[in-house]
Amino acid sequence: MSWIPLMVFSLLVFFLFVFLFKKFVGYMKKEQNLQIESFKDMIIDKDNPVGLYGDELEKLKQHQQEAQRHLNEVISKIPVIQKDGRFQIDEEAIRQRRAAAQDDEPSGTKEDTV
Repeated sequence: MSWIPLMVFSLLVFFLFVFLFKKFVGYMKKEQNLQIESFKDMIIDKDNPVGLYGDELEKLKQHQQEAQRHLNEVISKIPVIQKDGRFQIDEEAIRQRRAAAQDDEPSGTKEDTV
C-alpha cells in the first residue's frame, strides 16, 4: 500500500511541471511575439511538399510535366532489346544509326564519336 501515496505524489509533481511548462510557453510566446503552428498545419501535403502557394505551385507542376514529357521522348529514342529476361540497350541498332548519320554528313566533316 505504500506505492499509492508515492504514485499520487509523482502524478501531482508531473501535473505541476506540465502546468508550469504551459505557463512558461505562453509567456515566451507573448514576450517574443511567437506563433506556434498546430500539428494539423504541419502535415505535409503530398501534392505540395515544398509549401508553395498558388501560381508558384502551378508553374512547378507544369515544369515537371514538361520535364517528364521530354524524358519520355528521350527514353523512347533509345533502342532496347529484351535479353535473358532483362531490357538492355541494343548496341547493334546504335551502330547502325551512327553509320547512317555518318553517311549523311558531308565527306569532310566526319568525326568519330564513342
